[in-house]
Order: sequence, then structure tokens, then C-alpha cells
Amino acid sequence: MTATPLHPRVSVVIPSWNTSELTRLALEHLFASDLVPHQVVVVDNGSEDGSADMVAERFPQVELIRNPRNEGFAIACNQGMLACDGDYVFLLNTDTEVAPDALSLLVDWLETHPEYGAAAPRLVHRSGETQRTCMAFPRWRTPLFFATPFERWFPNSAELRRYFLRDWAQEDSRDADQPPAAALLLRRSALDQVGLFDERLWLFYNDVDLSKRLADAGHRTRYVAEARVVHHVGASTSRFAGFVPIWHDNRLTYFRKHFGFWAGPWVKACVTFTITDLVVRTLWSRLRGRPCEPLGPILASYRRFLLS
Repeated sequence: MTATPLHPRVSVVIPSWNTSELTRLALEHLFASDLVPHQVVVVDNGSEDGSADMVAERFPQVELIRNPRNEGFAIACNQGMLACDGDYVFLLNTDTEVAPDALSLLVDWLETHPEYGAAAPRLVHRSGETQRTCMAFPRWRTPLFFATPFERWFPNSAELRRYFLRDWAQEDSRDADQPPAAALLLRRSALDQVGLFDERLWLFYNDVDLSKRLADAGHRTRYVAEARVVHHVGASTSRFAGFVPIWHDNRLTYFRKHFGFWAGPWVKACVTFTITDLVVRTLWSRLRGRPCEPLGPILASYRRFLLS
């Protein structure tokens, strides 16, 4: 499909890792948009399923960057954003299908609201059901109530309700702290001001950090519910065997960056609480003759985390 580049110019960055078929669908939907992107950059992170060759053969209009290995989400996105020259940068995962009017709705919002630095669509399942993906920024108490026994003991705590925005069904438009980077339109001038992804946040919390820096610089983020994108949740991440330790490491880096020195011991203490609970429950289950996950690899990963 050919089209004259539209103004404002929109560049799209798609990081890719072993999702050849989903990447093809994502690109087909993108090029069927009402607003045809000025530039599309796919950064392939050493895929072993032929993803890069598929893009090169079927979408010659795409700028393809081939990494020899998996460099992670943050680095791949930064590679793509550095190659972009559009007025707006649309970050898009391969496990998405953009509705025809979604990109134009997001661009229209930023064009008419200069105080906003980013706009995010509503992510939906193929059935059309809304995915509640926007969250509030983490606070000091978040690591104590999320991913610890407190989440199991107090699932309706005030902190979890705040953090996961449980009082908002995410079916109407409003400002949001941190929408996911699975589909996120960014104003280039705002990016130039706050910088790209923090590459220490290899896979997780990079979008939280970027949203926080945008907010701290005075750039608001809008959730545009009318713009819909089908999202196949975790199509790449679920295939990555070591994502749990990376999540903990990335969260620790985020908290140290935004909350200072004492955030490190605090987050480690919360993880220690969780590990202690896991060990006690596992040993109790073994005493009762129930099958349990081996503790050795978990404790080895925990020791590495404490030393980080």
C-alpha cells in the first residue's frame, strides 16, 4: 500500500522477538490504518523464527534493524526511536492489531492538546473486552502490598485499589499515570526533553519510568478510550523463561532511581517477606506429602537479588 506521507509525520517503532505471525498481523493492521505512518521501524531482537526475514520480504517499506541477540525491550525501542524522524513516535508491540481509526484518534488528541506528551489507546481482547492495563505510579507502600503475602491476605487493600485503578473500568477517556508501552503515542519534542527509555530497565518498568519522567516534566498523558487496539497479552514475554528475576531486578532499579537509597533495602525487605512465606508454605506442603516446586533455583535467584 502506498500513500503520500501525512502531516504531522508519525513514526512507528515495533520491537520484535520470535513472534513472526503476530508481527505480520500487526504490520498488516498498521498499514490499513486511516492514518498511514510516515515511517515504520521494526527492531528484531535476534529472533530465531524467521521474523526478520518475513518483515524484509513482505514489508519492504519497513526499516528493519537486525540485532544479533535479544537486547531487551528498552534497548530495542531506543534503537528504533533514534532512527525515527517523525513529529510523533508510536511504540507498538508485535502482539497488537490496531483498529483503522486508532492512530488518527491518538494523533488528533496530541495535535489539539499541546500540554500532553503522550496518548494511549484502549487495549482490548479479541472478544472486545477491555483490558485494564493503566496503573497509578508506584509509591513507597506498593512493594509491601503487591507481590507479597499481603496481596493474598488483603486483596482489596486501599493500596492495591489505588495502584491498579480498580475504581475505573477504563472504558472512558481520562488522564492516566502509566499506560503500557504496548501501544503508546509519544510527542517527539517531549521525548527530546526527558530522554528515551532507561536501558537499565531491560524488560520491565521502562514504560513506568518514562511516564514518570514525562509527568515530572509537566507533560500529561491521555488515555483515549475511543482508540482501540487488540492486544494478545504477553505473546513474547510469556516465552521468556527468566522474566521473573528480571522483573524483580527492574523494579528494584526503578525504586532506587525514583525513591533514593533507602528504597533498595525496602524493596529487598519486601521480597524477603515473600520468599520467607514461600519457603514456609512449601515446607508445610512437603510435610503433608504434596508436590511442590523446587526451592533451590528460587533461593539461588533470591541470593543474587540480595547482592545486586
